[in-house]
Amino acid sequence: MGRKKKRRSTDGGESLTQKPFEALGGLGDLPPGPAEAPEKTSKRGGKNTTRGRVDIIRQTAHRGGKAVTVITNFTGIGLPEKQELARKMQKACGVGGTVKEGRIEIQGDQREAVKRILTEAGFQPVFAGG
Repeated sequence: MGRKKKRRSTDGGESLTQKPFEALGGLGDLPPGPAEAPEKTSKRGGKNTTRGRVDIIRQTAHRGGKAVTVITNFTGIGLPEKQELARKMQKACGVGGTVKEGRIEIQGDQREAVKRILTEAGFQPVFAGG
């Protein structure tokens, strides 16, 4: 029916035509890389607790009567750090959760456990709403 294509050998018979790292061999006297940044600490040497206030809210609206803990008003942190915090909260509470529209949602009424985790991370959690 069809013609078989001739296979190419992969035994390494041909050498590479480009050597992209060849020029790096002459750079032996490079300065050392940056030292690890020290963890932020307060003036007294304790952990930095001035990362800002975050609100912890328990919601049931539009969820079929199920409670959800929502953490909002994060300032100065990006999506990867929010996802890491959400993972810690899910693991500590043994429930599911997600990061949506800049806020963290944890299944169930988990306000106390979430408050403890946020305090350890340097935030000032506040129970808001009902």
